[in-house]
Amino acid sequence: MQTPQWLDWVQRLQAVAQSGLTYDPQPFDRERYEIVREIAVEMLAAQAGMEPAVIRDLFEGQAGHATPKVDVRGVVFKDDALLLVRENLDGGRWTLPGGWADINEVPSEGVVREVYEESGYRTRASKLLAVYDRRLHGHPPATFHAYKMFFLCELLDDQPHTDYADETGASFTETGEVAFFPEDQIPADLSLGRVTPAQIKRLFEHLRDSELPTDFD
Repeated sequence: MQTPQWLDWVQRLQAVAQSGLTYDPQPFDRERYEIVREIAVEMLAAQAGMEPAVIRDLFEGQAGHATPKVDVRGVVFKDDALLLVRENLDGGRWTLPGGWADINEVPSEGVVREVYEESGYRTRASKLLAVYDRRLHGHPPATFHAYKMFFLCELLDDQPHTDYADETGASFTETGEVAFFPEDQIPADLSLGRVTPAQIKRLFEHLRDSELPTDFD
């Protein structure tokens, strides 16, 4: 799915405004950047059918020089089957475990954390399989530009931990069912904002040929 032209304009306007407001502009320049951001708010609200206030809060929460966000995904195989989890935030559709990388967290540690939180499996990141620009690989349009990093992760346990919790003691509830699927049994109801059939096909190619180099762009 190609990013619609209007959404590309929104992203670029928002990025210009965010970066401009970061560098302590003069009062009149600050006002202009705020106007640019408001134009982006109005465009997105009109096209997406959302309340401007919601989008305004989202954009105002972005600080610093605008850069792509980073999404890390764990690629975990057991024999010839791939680990997938049901994403509660996307109607129970299936995806690779993963999510946004955290600040001050190296990507390999972030993906191991995400796999554990979403599946209960302890793993070790062993190879970076792909770095994809989200816009170029068939994902639905999204508000922010993002890079997706796919890490091959080796299982450290045969069975998932079912009593895992975060530092507050709360159990993780981002995902539901956890299962391994052979290539010919991958569910049709994938969470396309997170992973696509073409990406999963490519990951199985990496499984069959460990000498393949890291994919990028």
